[in-house]
Amino acid sequence: MAERNASSLLIITRKSLFFLFTFTSLLFILSWVFVLRSTSRPQFIDNTLLSNSKLLAVIDHAISATESQNDVEPSVGNRSILVDKEEEEKSSSSSRHNHGVKCDTNEKEVLKVFMYDLPPEFHFGLLDWKPQGATVWPDLQSKVPSYPGGLNLQHSIEYWLTLDLLASELPNPPNARFAIRVRNVSEADIIFVPFFSSLSYNRFSKIDLHQKKSNNKALQDILVKYLTAQKEWKASGGRDHLIVAHHPNSLLDARMKLWPATFILSDFGRYPPNVANVEKDVIAPYNHVIKTFVNDLSTFESRPTLLYFQGAIYRKDGGFARQELFYLLKDEKDVHFAFGTVQKNGIRNATKGMHSSKFCLNIAGDTPSSNRLFDAIASHCVPVIISDDIELPYEDVLDYSEFCIFVRTSDAVKKNYLINLIRSIGRDEWTRMWKRLQEVQNFYEFQYPSKEGDAVQMIWKAVARKVSGIRLKLHKSRRYSRAPIQNEKGFTRIPSPKNFW
Repeated sequence: MAERNASSLLIITRKSLFFLFTFTSLLFILSWVFVLRSTSRPQFIDNTLLSNSKLLAVIDHAISATESQNDVEPSVGNRSILVDKEEEEKSSSSSRHNHGVKCDTNEKEVLKVFMYDLPPEFHFGLLDWKPQGATVWPDLQSKVPSYPGGLNLQHSIEYWLTLDLLASELPNPPNARFAIRVRNVSEADIIFVPFFSSLSYNRFSKIDLHQKKSNNKALQDILVKYLTAQKEWKASGGRDHLIVAHHPNSLLDARMKLWPATFILSDFGRYPPNVANVEKDVIAPYNHVIKTFVNDLSTFESRPTLLYFQGAIYRKDGGFARQELFYLLKDEKDVHFAFGTVQKNGIRNATKGMHSSKFCLNIAGDTPSSNRLFDAIASHCVPVIISDDIELPYEDVLDYSEFCIFVRTSDAVKKNYLINLIRSIGRDEWTRMWKRLQEVQNFYEFQYPSKEGDAVQMIWKAVARKVSGIRLKLHKSRRYSRAPIQNEKGFTRIPSPKNFW
């Protein structure tokens, strides 16, 4: 009886073990099936929800690049144009419509700019231009208001940008244009504020006897009130606005109130980093006062001066290096290091000196940058930059080490360090950099009408590269737009779970 029970128990145990083994194996196989499916292409998207076949193709491309049949062409403003290769090959002139929106794949990408119609006293009125009738802008087809010469020109960036936008509205606009003015702010990539802030500082920063504040400060106060009252500013907090303040002292009173906007500056020397920085703002070149060296046939031997500097030697702030270098270099026979100004043929003498020199010093003065760098580029005199905090125009797309020599200030003031470094650069290396200067010189030319690849076009392109970052910040700022807002008594109290902390 006991043996029979034991035998029955053994049979049951074997069956249980077999069942347990089978069940475990089945679970193991199923788990691997789910793992493999999770690592393969997802099949749970209902294609009927994607009415646009091109959009589906873009999703497929993101999942598996080898199966892509569409290209995504980036454009200004963080948008994209979907280009179908087969359709493009069939007809380059046909227009396609998607949900009522016209999409021309052959249209040149442009930066769309909305510009405020500020009263003339903020822009061309500062040039003594008088409006005719109710218009606030000059008729560029009859006469273009001229900008004052001399050192005023070096900070004239807002003048050229404004002219370029106005020209885009002419019946026959210039062919070479990267930015166009749009009248509907909803179409704009950025909003331009046409205030000639550098000219306002240069001409109207002094207080007259019967004034409590200067005209320059009064204009800034009015500008701040005007901008902050606009619905466009309120919608973005000013983040999508563009303001030029190229002179280091321009917009001095308003900058702390308008800082959310993108600034176009010469450097960040007189700005706290939370107000202006390389991530948010655009660095633009100075408008050089020395004329471009046309038909330059120089050779290494035909430029007798090794190293050239002419300007203010005793400067405040970060300009101490000028004094140190003056004493280190003043006795070198092939070095020109002298005091100079724009007065008494100063520009003519500087032009002659730079055109006959191999290398031109660009040393930090009151601010990290100066017009001397761009005068050197126009003269094809290889710049030697001694300014640790300098920021350079278009450096995200242009390698300055190809045509400039950079020296740390701490090294430059060491005895014989700088002169030995410059003397070590031979004919071949200098010639290569000299040729590169001629290739890039057009990037620093301001003119009207603007031309392809000149300073005006390059600045607009630099602005365009900021647009996606601006929109990213705007979109992130709207994440919690539905959250309770502050009332008159303070912030709305939202009860938190007991276990929140």
